[in-house]
Parts: sequence; C-alpha cells; structure tokens
Amino acid sequence: MSAVMITRKVRKWEKLPGKNTFCCDGRVMMARQKGVFYLTMFLIVGTCSLFFAFECPYLALHLSPAIPVFAVLLFLFVMAMLLRTSFSDPGVLPRALPEEATFIEMEIEAANGNVPAGQRPPPRIRNVQINNQIVKLKYCYTCKIFRPPRASHCSICDNCVDRFDHHCPWVGNCVGKRNYRYFYLFTMSLSLLTIYIFTFDIVHVVMRSVDKGFLNTLKETPGTVLEVLVCFFTLWSVVGLTGFHTYLISLNQTTNEDIKGSWSGKNRVQNPYSHKNIIKNCCEVLCGPAYPSVLDRRGLMDEDSSISATPAGPSSSSSTSSSNPVPQTTKTTAPLIPNEHTPDDAKPSIAASAEKSPSPKEEHPPAKAPPLASPETDVETSITKDKTH
Repeated sequence: MSAVMITRKVRKWEKLPGKNTFCCDGRVMMARQKGVFYLTMFLIVGTCSLFFAFECPYLALHLSPAIPVFAVLLFLFVMAMLLRTSFSDPGVLPRALPEEATFIEMEIEAANGNVPAGQRPPPRIRNVQINNQIVKLKYCYTCKIFRPPRASHCSICDNCVDRFDHHCPWVGNCVGKRNYRYFYLFTMSLSLLTIYIFTFDIVHVVMRSVDKGFLNTLKETPGTVLEVLVCFFTLWSVVGLTGFHTYLISLNQTTNEDIKGSWSGKNRVQNPYSHKNIIKNCCEVLCGPAYPSVLDRRGLMDEDSSISATPAGPSSSSSTSSSNPVPQTTKTTAPLIPNEHTPDDAKPSIAASAEKSPSPKEEHPPAKAPPLASPETDVETSITKDKTH
C-alpha cells in the first residue's frame, strides 16, 4: 500500500473552528442551536398572516386602505432586520495560529517565571490605556489570544466575539459588534408591529361589536382572539427588551458589561467608552461605520488529503512499512522572547556533549589489515632458522 498526496482547494469556512453553522457557501453564519429562531419566525409570520387575512380587509374597507399597506411595510422591515441579525457574522475573532499560540505561551511563561508546585499561576492579563483609564485584556485559553477590549468568549458558539453583547437564542446568533444595530432595529420594529397589530385588533373587535354584538364577533373572527392573546403576551417582553437596550445605548454599554457590573461595581470605575452625552453615544452605536468581517469565510486554502493505492509487484510489503513514517520531534533552543539570550543553564558544556555524543569513529573503529611481508624480511627469517638448527 502506498499513499498519494492530493492537494485540493477548499473554502476557509469549512475549516473554521467553533460551533457555528454555515450555509450558502459560507455567506450565512448562524449558531447550531436554531430551534428558538424557527419559533420566532413562526410567531411573526403566523400572527401577521392572521392579521392580513381577517382584519385587514375589513379595516381597509371601513377605515383606510393605508392600514394594511403600512402593516406590510413594517412586517418586511422586521423580517429584514431579523434575517440580517441572524445570518451575519457578529464579529467573531479568529483564533491564533499554532505558531502564534506557541510564541504567546512561551512569552507568558518567560514573563511569569517558574511557578512552584501547588501554587496558582498568576492571571494572564495585559493592561491597555483607553481614554486615560486602564482596561484589562484577558487571555482566552480556547482561542489562545488576548481578547480586545469589550470582547468575550461565547460558550454556545465557542468563539470570541468583539464587543460581545449577549447570545440571543431568539435570533439564533450572537449579538456583537457587527450586528448589534440590526438587533436593536429588529426589537424596536417588532415592538411597533406588535403594538400596531394589537391596537387594530381591538379596533376591529369594537367596530364589529357595534353591529353584531361582542359574542357574535368573536365567533365570526376566531383568528382575532388568537392574535390578541399572542400580541398581549409578546408585547411586554419585546417592549421591555427594547427599552432596556435603549438604556444601554444611551450609556454606550453592553449587556455583558451591565450584568457583570464592569462600570458600576465596588470600584466605581467610570465607563471609558461613554461620551457623557446621550446623543453622541446613540450616534456612535447606531450610526457608526460598518465594520468588515475579519473572517475570510469564502477564501480559498489548500487541503492535503492522502489516497492509499496498492502497487503491483513484490515491493508492496516494503512500501507498506514506509507509508506510515514515525513522527519526529525536534527541540529548538530559540529564546523565549525576541532579543533575549538563551540562559547559560540551558547551554550544554563541551565535555558533556563529547561524552554523550561520541564520534562515529570511536563507536566503530575500522579493522587494521596485516602488513605485507617484503622479500628482505623473508631472507632474514630463513637465515635465523638455519642458525638455530
């Protein structure tokens, strides 16, 4: 058996670590747990379908034809913001390459020194200054990087997300730096749509009850009762969520920071990202530049794959043994940090190296051939033998 290496081109999203799901050749990025997202889609589409089927014809005829038109526009905007939030990269940070992770680990070990057994190693933290205030950057043991300010590791998606707000199962994705404004627009527009449908459901029931009575109206429009119940229980949570995020935006704060009390704890540390102005904070969060994704999801990379083949001939047994080579490990004596000399203790002495690694000549000395006898020596040997006799 012999192995043949074949190199083929693959998309980078196929090799990205984490627990995300990719569709449409890497264009769509979501979390793997999408059951609640489908429930969100069903509730929005189902409630609006009932409203368009039962209330809109009556309201367009007796009140104004603009009512269903505005409802359709609001519904399309809600769906667009939902899909934009769910199908986009929230700001996932790439993990460190093996070479980078090794260098960072050696750099940390060189900075901390040897920790005695039984003692906890010091925390892996770097300090940066933002607006004349010290902010700590924490080390991620999974991604092998020092996370940027306001970034955090999502345990559900298993990725570090820049400006991590929270993981929202209702949209089936993390909410971070690249999709937070779309998430906020989704919650705000959904609140308006819920209030709009709930209000005109009540108007529809009242107008029909004047002519046919309340009980007869409920019997003729059973969908209206279902819509009122769904909107009533949805209204409080959606409107409350929108109000909470409006409060966070006015302070330029994330949900993760608010839960942890990063800027309102015992130390009373001021938020270095706040402009001390509500309008400026809202403009930065909602009207700031659109950040590109740092993940090259649709880029191409080489993938080496081996295919085993059976050669013809008696050399198949030897090729089988050579197809599984023994892995070799090499040790480097490079310094832990650039421009740093290797410690003298790590340098072996010349005598020790000479004892441990003998030369090939000492291990296997060559055999000496006997010297050839010359004619003069043969004559001398014969004369001596005659004298002895």
